[in-house]
Formats: sequence, structure tokens, C-alpha cells
Amino acid sequence: MGHGTPDNMNWAGLLQKLLLVVQLTCGTVQFSVPEELEPGVLVGSLGKNFSPPYQLLNQEYLWLDKNTGNLYTSERKMDREALCPKETKAEECIILHNAVVRPSRDLIQFPVIIEDINDNAPHFETDKIPLRVSEDVTVGTSFLLDDVAKDQDTGRNGELKYQLKGSDGVFSLKHEEDSAIIMLVVEKALDRETQDVFQMELVATDCGADPLSATATLIVTVTDVNDNCPSFSFDSPRSVTIPGDTPKNTVVAQVRATDLDTGPNAAIIYFLSPKTSERAKKLFSLDSLSGYITLTQDLQSDNSEELVLKVLASSHHCPPADTQVTVSVLPKVKQELTIKIGFIAEHQNQTMVLPENQPPTVLAVLELEGDSSFKGSSLVIEGEVPFTLNSQNGKYLLSTSKPLDYELKREHHISVVVHGISAAGSVFVPARHVIRVLVADVNDNIPKFPQSHYQLDVEENNKPGLSLLWVSASDADSGNNGRVTYRLDKHTSTIFNIDSVTGQLSVSAPLDREQQAVHKLTVFARDSGSPPLESMATVSIRVLDQNDNAPVFLTPHFIFFIPENVPLFSQVGRIEVKDPDEGENGNTELHVVNSSGPFVVDNTQGTLRSTTNLDRETEDRYELYLLASDHGHPPALTSTARVTIFVEDINDNQPKVILPNSNSSCLTVPPGTQAGTMITKIYAIDEDSGLNSEITYSVVAPELAENNSPFKVDSRSGNVTLSQRLLHKDLGMHHLFIVVRDGGKPAPLYTTVWVNLLVNESAAACHLDKVPTWTGTHDLVQSPSKAPICNMETNTSAQVMMLIGLGMMLASMCLLVVAAVLYLKQRRRLQLNIRENEIPLRLKDKYYSDE
Repeated sequence: MGHGTPDNMNWAGLLQKLLLVVQLTCGTVQFSVPEELEPGVLVGSLGKNFSPPYQLLNQEYLWLDKNTGNLYTSERKMDREALCPKETKAEECIILHNAVVRPSRDLIQFPVIIEDINDNAPHFETDKIPLRVSEDVTVGTSFLLDDVAKDQDTGRNGELKYQLKGSDGVFSLKHEEDSAIIMLVVEKALDRETQDVFQMELVATDCGADPLSATATLIVTVTDVNDNCPSFSFDSPRSVTIPGDTPKNTVVAQVRATDLDTGPNAAIIYFLSPKTSERAKKLFSLDSLSGYITLTQDLQSDNSEELVLKVLASSHHCPPADTQVTVSVLPKVKQELTIKIGFIAEHQNQTMVLPENQPPTVLAVLELEGDSSFKGSSLVIEGEVPFTLNSQNGKYLLSTSKPLDYELKREHHISVVVHGISAAGSVFVPARHVIRVLVADVNDNIPKFPQSHYQLDVEENNKPGLSLLWVSASDADSGNNGRVTYRLDKHTSTIFNIDSVTGQLSVSAPLDREQQAVHKLTVFARDSGSPPLESMATVSIRVLDQNDNAPVFLTPHFIFFIPENVPLFSQVGRIEVKDPDEGENGNTELHVVNSSGPFVVDNTQGTLRSTTNLDRETEDRYELYLLASDHGHPPALTSTARVTIFVEDINDNQPKVILPNSNSSCLTVPPGTQAGTMITKIYAIDEDSGLNSEITYSVVAPELAENNSPFKVDSRSGNVTLSQRLLHKDLGMHHLFIVVRDGGKPAPLYTTVWVNLLVNESAAACHLDKVPTWTGTHDLVQSPSKAPICNMETNTSAQVMMLIGLGMMLASMCLLVVAAVLYLKQRRRLQLNIRENEIPLRLKDKYYSDE
């Protein structure tokens, strides 16, 4: 029973696949959807095959319009590689969906095929592919690359092509389209000794419409074969000289052969040629691995001799290389000479101590002591040292050849060698004596900074005690002469401190860029020598800005005055705001807030401008607030200011007559009205203010001009009064043409009105059929009270003008007398006619005038 379970599972899987194939081939409803579609894309419709309503049971990747049956992609995108991770590239990715359709609520199942798009780039499992190839491989040999790229896409999107970059023609790729096998082909002969590693790029690119690629590094290591033989270098020792009393186990020489191969292929074995003499084989031994030639016994030779060693170097599968070493044996020294030293300079334990920078000085006297049989003996100094030996009277003076420098070399070893030949002609081994000289340091070097000027940036508002910089000066002297301490210039601000030992520069208080943007410090480095030496370096500290200052208005309350009716976008006033920060932190922008008034800020000019025509009579005052914000980040800082704008009046309103309310109105005045009685009142208003609203009244009708009207108008109050007792001639209609002016500058505005007065005993209502008409001049701006009466002449014509004036006055008086006589006669005649005809003092009920 247990063994049957897998078979049942296999049969169930096969049956499920079979049913799926049958449904796909025979079914009528299926949809294909490219993966990774955006939400809301139409996939298809069930409405073509089924009637509504519709309901999709699983709406994870698709949603269904219940009325139309249209299927749309949902917010969750479909990823083919995630939904069908186990399908091979030959199989389709199919997701079954269930839906309820028709009024009968039938359950249907339909497949959705997820189509692949090229959304996956090829990838290598490792970014480095190693391969080892022997250097003797034949050109044309192919090597299988196991680490091929993989692509999760299908079809052309998952097909890969390969390219090899950086091979310089040494290697190429062989890739069959129908196979995933990649072969690396050797195109040129390899030589490990010329190049042992090749590093190339293996690029895998898919065949999608928008191809994607991946790159791995292909590292080919050329392995060694034994294709090189040993050889001796030209600098290998050819001849060696040893004393006749050289002890046993002394290394006489070393031979060295090289093999360009590596590892075991480069192993070399040394051995002596059979042609080497028995005497040489007896005295010397050759190490087969290191090539050292060693003395096998103590030499006690009183005679000179030459021994030739023929050395062979052998390697596997190679003929041996050969070289020859000649060993010259000198006779043993029979007599010796000694060197006696008499120190002049300060010395201690056979060691002289000399201060540096001293001029050439004699240090010691050297003298040879020994057997008198030595002739031609001499003392010499070996090597290049700043010392000399001068022979004087059989003695030698040891001196410095130039001043010594402690910083260059603190200790010198003078090797004095003595050579000589005895009377018997035997050569002896050179004797050596080493004299040690210590150089004493003096304070001759100043401390040196690695750079003379340091620059650093520090943000303002730093924490107190912030470490700024570590300066270090070096002093080549030693001891106290080289011990350096640091200090700041005495004029440096006390907020800056420097550790005298470590050179650590710090600031003890927060820096403020708005107070000082750059700080320049001078740092001194001083050694502890006697006398001390000192150097300096400068430190420039640039304080970086932070947005720590809000914009500041010039005043918290701006007050502006602007005339009404100014053009659009006229300047109301300049708004001055400052921000001490720099850059964007100090770049301010103004906005109008908490106001619906017609004003905007012109940030380019820093001004407040009007956006509509202002009318003082509508609004004479505006209150608003300005918000100034900088562009700092984060955050922006702001401040506000209050603005009051007064709209100044201009004379843009004519006076409006309230009384009388019509030019046709009429008022009856009884003839018995006493002089001085106020008959009526002219009342006018002006919506302007100040002088523009001060109203004056004046009569410009012809009756006034002839100075015969019994009515007068007060220019200020507008009161119309009876200026004299009414006479019989005053009966009838009087038309007063009144000009109502304001006090505006430079030219006043005016309006006119007719005051119609009927002098009559009757109390009946007075009414005009027609509005009177003004026939005089139309220039009514100038008030008659302000009209010029006469013009003054210059002093030269004053008398002539006076005579003319007197003449005119006499003529006027004559005319006045004649007019009075004629008036009295006419009045008497009129009284007689009235009395005779008994006509009552009553005029017609209706009057009109063309005047």
C-alpha cells in the first residue's frame, strides 16, 4: 500500500494536466495577459460568451465589471516567474479563474495565460569564473565553461548569447544556439613565463526586444610545464680569495642558477663535476640545494695555491648547466702589526663624541707598532666616510673631512686597515681596527609643519569644545632639541585653544558666522633647545552658515499713503527686510497673509503693489500682514510685519446737490417778506475729503451780474436770503443759476443748479413747465468772488491810469442818475395803470423762462 501512493499522485497530476489541455483546446473562453501590466488594463470580456450579471470569485490579480463582464488588471501585478516558478520554458504559465455568470448563477472556470516579457536580466551564479589551462595546450583546444548564465524569462526573452571581451585574440567563445554549452577556445599559443593570468569579461545578453545583459569575470590561469632549464647568471662568483689560516666550516662562496619554471619544475640540484680535482673535493663541499661551497677542514697553508671547482646544476629532463669557481689560498701570516691610537677629541670607552656642524677637526693620532722587518706598511681608511688619514713623521692624523650632521647619520664606524710586506717577502692578512665616532646633536633644526597654511570649514553653532584640527610639526633634532610644543598668537581670540603637547586645536564656544565669517589663526611650534627655535603656520577657519536667523523687517509696522485711482500695479511702498544668513538661508521671499486687500508683493523689487484701482470713497484704509520667509532647509524661518495703507483722496467726485432736488422746483416768496429773511437753502455734499470736499456756492446768473437781484446766496452755508426789501419791480419769477464748487487743486470740480423763486402774493403752488437754460459762458470753474477786478500797471503809468479811472467814475455816476430818473417815472406810470384797471397783485400760475 505504501508503495502505491506515489503512483496515485503521478496519475492525479497527469489527469489534471490532461483535463487542462482538453479545456484549453476545446474551451471557448481563455485570455492571454502579458505580465507586469499596470492596474486598470482591459484583459478581455466574459460578455461575449455569457450574459450578465458577472462575479469573479478570486480578484487577486484581476477584477471584473459585474455589468459588462470586462476583466481588468488589479493593483497587484502578475509576475510570471513568481506565479509559475517550476514551469519549464516550453510550458505556458496558466492561472485558472472561477466566475459566476448569468442570472442562473452558473459557475464557470476559464484559464488566463500569463505571457512572458523581458523583465529579468541574465545572471551568473558567481561574478568570477576561474579556469586553469596548461601553457603547452594546443591551439584550437576547447574548454567547457560550467558557470553559464541563467535567465528566468521564456522564449526569445530567455535565449542567451555570449560575448568575450578583453581576450586580445588569445581566446574565443564557441556557443551553439540550440545548446546551453559554452566552450572557450584557445586561439594563440600560451607561455606562462610571458603571461600567467588572463582576465576577461564574459557577457551574456538575452534576445528580447530590449535586450538585457549580465557580466562575469573570466579568469584563466596558465599552469606551468617544465619547459625551461637551469642557467647560471653572469654575476655568479668566478673567483674567491681566502687566507691560509681559514677555519673549518667557513662558507667560501655560493653558486646560484635560475629556472624560469615554477614549483617542482623549478627545482635545481647542485653537484661537483667529476672533472674536479681530488684536492678540491677534499677541501670543499657543495650543498646540493643551496649551492653553498664550504671549507671542510682548517687550513694551515704557508704557501699560495689555486683550486678550481667545476659546479653543475641539474633539473628534471634538462641537461646540466655548468660554472667554474676558482679559490685562491693565500699563505698564512707569520708576523703582525698593531695600531696605537692617541685620542685628541672627547672620548669614552674607546668611542669619540663629536658635536655636529663642527669644522674639519683632528680627532686622534694613529701609530703602527710591530716587527721592524715589515717594510712599506701603511694605514688606510676603507669605504666612503667623512674622515681622512694624513701621514706625518711616521704617524697618522685622523681628522674629519667635513662637518658632521647628526640628522643624516648619528654614528660613524671608521675601519682603519694596515697593509705591509715583511723582509722575507711573505704577504700577511690585512689587519683592521674600527674606531667608533658618535655625533652629538645641537639645536640646528627648526620645527617644520607639513604645510604652511591649513584651511578648514566649520558649521556655526557648534558644540563648545569642538575639536577643529590636529597640527603637527616635526623637528629633526633629538632630545629636548626635537621636543616640540605649540601655542597660538597672543592676539588670538580666547575661544580658540591649542594643546601645547598634541597640537590639538579646539574652540570653546559656538561660532557665529553673522558676527565673523572667517577666523585666521597663527600657530607657533617651538622646540625645547637652547636657544629654542620656532616656526609658524596659519590656520583659516571658514564658518559655514546655518539657517539660524529669521528675516528681520526694518520696522514691525509699515505705514504707507497712496492716492486713489492710481494705475494697476502701482508701487505702494518699499518693504525692507534683511536676513543676515547667506545663500539660500538668507534669500528671503515676501507674501501677503491675513488679508483680502488688493495688494501683492513684488519680490524682485522688494515693493508692495496694488492690484486694482483704489477708491477712497469705498475703502480709505487697509490693514494687512506680510510674511517674510527664507529658503533655508531645514527648516525655513519666518517673521511677520503689520502694514497699514491709507488711501489718499483726490478730487474725483463732483459736488452733489441735495436741495433743491430738481431744477424745475419753484418756491413762492411773499412780497412782504422782510429783508434779511432766509428764503431757502442750497445743500450739497462731496464724497471727497479735505479741501476736495469743501463746498462753496456762487450765483452766476445775469441778475447778479447786473447787481439788481434782491436775493443773495451765502458762499459757505448755501443760505439764500432776501438782501433788500421787495419792490413792485421784483414781482415775478427769479431764476438764480448757482455754481456749486469744491476746493480741489489744481482745478475744482463743480455742478450747477437752478433756484427758482416766484415773488407773488398768491399762496398757490409754484411750478415750471421748462427748466431754465444758461446762455452765458461755459467756463464756470473760476469763482466770481475770486475773479480779477482790475490789473495794476507799473509805476511809470500810474498817473495816466488814475485819470482814466476818474473819468470812468464820472461817466458811471451820470448814467446812474439818468437810470434812476427813468426808473421813477416808469414806476409812477405803472402804479397809475394798476389803480385805474384794478388789477390784483397776482401773476400767472405757471411760468417758464428761456433764460
